[in-house]
Amino acid sequence: MQKTVQKRTLKTRARLMAASEEVIQKNGYEALRVEEVVQLAGVAKGTFFAHFRDKDALMEIMIADKLNACLDQADDGPKPGTVAEIITALEPVHSFMTSERYVFDLLIRYSGATAIAEIGPIAYCFERYFRVVMMWLDAAEMRKDVPSELLAEGVQAFAIQAMSLRFCALHSATTFTDRLETYLKAWLTPAR
Repeated sequence: MQKTVQKRTLKTRARLMAASEEVIQKNGYEALRVEEVVQLAGVAKGTFFAHFRDKDALMEIMIADKLNACLDQADDGPKPGTVAEIITALEPVHSFMTSERYVFDLLIRYSGATAIAEIGPIAYCFERYFRVVMMWLDAAEMRKDVPSELLAEGVQAFAIQAMSLRFCALHSATTFTDRLETYLKAWLTPAR
């Protein structure tokens, strides 16, 4: 009996996730409404809340899945050795992270930087980003007077800063890529 309930629960969760993905593809992340998801999945609203605390809990999973796919793409590509190559390799990740203000805000909220009690899938994505960049930097011709761990943390911090300024009208004259390149050249290039 237990296996039947578990299978049904897993199938229902899968239907909710598939319905959510369909709504997101059609309308974007911010426009997703629980009512639309449950209608598309063919379940009651209470069923949704039996699986997810709220919309943000669902979005944390959906956004982390997409971010992990972008990180897979970056990690599977050629290993970058220059600042320009690092920016190019991370482009799918950064592009997704800035695809919607809602996505960026939720990423920051669940990144672990806001001292949330639980470490969730988005926080693990931020850790993965750091690890991928750190491995690249270990093999790249970058400054060696600073440990690659610290350099990777800086890359991530500068990327987040450049992304946040992208959403600021006061700083919109400089593109994300130009701003990030300026930061990373200053941070990663050895002093001459």
